Amino acid sequence: MTNIALVVLDTLRKNSFDEHFQWLPGTRFENAWSTSHWTVPAHGSLFTGRYASEIGVHTDASSLDCERPVLAERLRDAGYSTRAFSANVNVSENFSFDRGFDEFEGSWRLRALTENFFNWDQFLVKNEGAGPTRYLRALRQCVAGDCDTLPSLKRGALLKLRDLGIGSRTQDDGATEALGYVRSTDFGDSEFLFMNLMEAHTPYNPPEEYRTVDPPGLDGLKASVRSPNATPDQIRQAYADGVRYLSDMYREIFSELREEFDVVVTVSDHGEVLGEHGMWEHQCGLYPELTHVPLSIYTGEGSGDVVSSSVSLLDVNQTILTLAGLSADSRGQDLLADTVENGEFLTEFHGISDLHRNALDKQGITDIDDLKQELNGICFGGYYGYETFDGFEEINESPFEDPQKQLSERVGELDKEHTSREDQDLDDAVMDQLEDLGYA
Repeated sequence: MTNIALVVLDTLRKNSFDEHFQWLPGTRFENAWSTSHWTVPAHGSLFTGRYASEIGVHTDASSLDCERPVLAERLRDAGYSTRAFSANVNVSENFSFDRGFDEFEGSWRLRALTENFFNWDQFLVKNEGAGPTRYLRALRQCVAGDCDTLPSLKRGALLKLRDLGIGSRTQDDGATEALGYVRSTDFGDSEFLFMNLMEAHTPYNPPEEYRTVDPPGLDGLKASVRSPNATPDQIRQAYADGVRYLSDMYREIFSELREEFDVVVTVSDHGEVLGEHGMWEHQCGLYPELTHVPLSIYTGEGSGDVVSSSVSLLDVNQTILTLAGLSADSRGQDLLADTVENGEFLTEFHGISDLHRNALDKQGITDIDDLKQELNGICFGGYYGYETFDGFEEINESPFEDPQKQLSERVGELDKEHTSREDQDLDDAVMDQLEDLGYA
């Protein structure tokens, strides 16, 4: 069997990938598109080969509890050992993203969901102006608060050592743990590995030696509706610092993976808006900075090849199933075929979540009706046309006589699953992590 690794570099912009990942070998797909602007629906497409609206996994329905079998289940049933390492709370057992995995490991963020860590990162960012006393204040809150004291103190100590330059990689957003996981795992001959790395995601908080500015404590949705609480240059530089760290860490991880896996697929689930269009982060809209994503496939051959055809996350699902010799009820194509055709794909925005609406409401921000509407986009070749809150925007010349009509017809062809789980009960530990990552 073909050993296959699928690595998602969460929130990595295409232009940032081009700048900092020149070292990564493999075939590069220059016109690769996500199906969405954020993690859950994008991963839903990766795991099923379908649009999020077709499987009912998006916004207020963020659990992967669709009836359609998912990628890891198909591979496990075909005899693969299926393993996962995730640093993203949204891609966790709490939201059923462990389906089909024999082994599902996570970073400290995922462990904090059950171990009740004190959220050092959130406290330190929110109190960055307090100077050296903020660690003492955090320590007092950690000891006196309702959390598991010993593991919380251990994490705080690691953070302090990191900032002092002692054991500089003692703690990050999961990449160090991911590297350790890959190095310590005894992979066999029939392996599928999925990984999600979060170093490009807010809070943009890499180890001290990578920081050229302080982490900005960005609330992307609030910043988009009102204005950011840090300067645009600080935010952009903090993001770039995180990407540089991600690149260096992934270089080490990839070096291990290429020794164990025949094929390594590296992709982003979505990008990040850094002030373009008056927006920040990735909570709303279908801007190309969000939906145009990096994609590289390493097979040990053809390194340096470039494919210009338009492709999608849907194709990644099809490609992996084809590598495993399995049939696929997917909307995608095999990206390792002799010819990769221009695909015609949609992008989807399902409106902001109830968690976001509630968070904005608590801050007295209620004029957000535009953010509740659904939007769609269409891509083909080098063209991308997408709905915005103010109209319709286009990149490059349209191959369609009437692109908005073409978009409407393609959306109308979808058999959408109108599922809502707005009453999903999320415990305090999950909410704390979602808030820290900007999802609540």
